[in-house]
Amino acid sequence: MNARPVLRGVRTVMVFALDPAASARWWAEVLGVRAHFEGEDTGGYAWLEAGGVELGFHPADDARNPPGASPVVYWAVDAVDATRRALVDRGCRHHRGPLDIAEDRRICQLVDPFGTVFGLDGPA
Repeated sequence: MNARPVLRGVRTVMVFALDPAASARWWAEVLGVRAHFEGEDTGGYAWLEAGGVELGFHPADDARNPPGASPVVYWAVDAVDATRRALVDRGCRHHRGPLDIAEDRRICQLVDPFGTVFGLDGPA
């Protein structure tokens, strides 16, 4: 049997929104935290941290992640590529990425055997 992947806890919940910046501002105000924006504060990825979990707002994409689609839960892992391979060996399939989203951060999305999209988030 293949090695068991190590999932350390939920790191990020990603929501697909028509206006990521407006969504992040609204949730930041509701939760009393600061919103962060990638580049300009319009149209790109926006996020906030609450309770140790990143709540991310990604621009909606009709082809892959339409507005209102289920949030994507990202599991914190020590090694994105190794964990991704272990999960593919267990029946998952590729969805998006892997992507280096910061100097020290890498993510990808997979689909489990039942059709649920989820992500892995770890060091680059």
